[in-house]
Amino acid sequence: MPSDYILTLSCEDRPGIVAAVTTELAALGANIAESNQFWDHATNRFFMRIAMQTQQGTNREDVERALKPAFERFDMRASVMATARKPRIIIMVSKFDHAMRYLLYQIQVGWLDAEVAAIVSNHDDARTIAEQEGIPYYHWPVTRETKAEQEDKLLALVKDTGADLVVLARYMQVLSDKLSKRLYGKIINIHHSFLPAFKGAKPYHQAHERGVKLIGATAHYVTPDLDEGPIIDQETERVSHAMSVDDFVATGRDIESRVLGRAVRLHLERRVMLNRHKTLVFQQ
Repeated sequence: MPSDYILTLSCEDRPGIVAAVTTELAALGANIAESNQFWDHATNRFFMRIAMQTQQGTNREDVERALKPAFERFDMRASVMATARKPRIIIMVSKFDHAMRYLLYQIQVGWLDAEVAAIVSNHDDARTIAEQEGIPYYHWPVTRETKAEQEDKLLALVKDTGADLVVLARYMQVLSDKLSKRLYGKIINIHHSFLPAFKGAKPYHQAHERGVKLIGATAHYVTPDLDEGPIIDQETERVSHAMSVDDFVATGRDIESRVLGRAVRLHLERRVMLNRHKTLVFQQ
């Protein structure tokens, strides 16, 4: 059977990039199924994503070897991913489990193509769900004294499981600068606010106190700066003065779950590319 691959690349913009890449792919006998590209004028960086189907027997090394002249000529930062390999994720959760449940359901019905390698929590509340799904569960309480040890365990778990992504599905702990830097671009958080408004703790309470007419949720990559990471996806919903804080929270649960699910899918399909403090999102 033919093999499918996704190529992502970025480099300084100059003439001939697309021609160089597509010429090599044509020589390899690859068929381009989808192509997206963007030139960021402000940084003069060129970004491209190509989904391709190759001839039977073509492996990832063959694709990389064919594209090597183009990679070197344009000094590209590039990656080739085989779509046959199911991505592995680690879900981290505290007590609010709605976003985690949504991810598990979307994996179950096939909308999200991923395998959950583990569920990690600083509480024991989600253990039953993990056991029902046959997913390894790690209960690692976090205190000031144990935080560094817990994060070392997480890094070891990422390595041991071969996880491609860590998902903070309402994991209510601030990660250290060290961990955020080590896994930059590989940790997605869902924040229950339409960032950059209402950062930090209890954003729904902040929004209710200010009498806002829209609330939302933001999925973003984690960085050392709290709730400042590159944004992947956002959504809002209208609220009114007649709603209580609990109404805000209830409304927000659905938004958080949808936004996080979309962000995880976009990331795993290599549709998100980092551009300094921003992201490019190539929608299908």
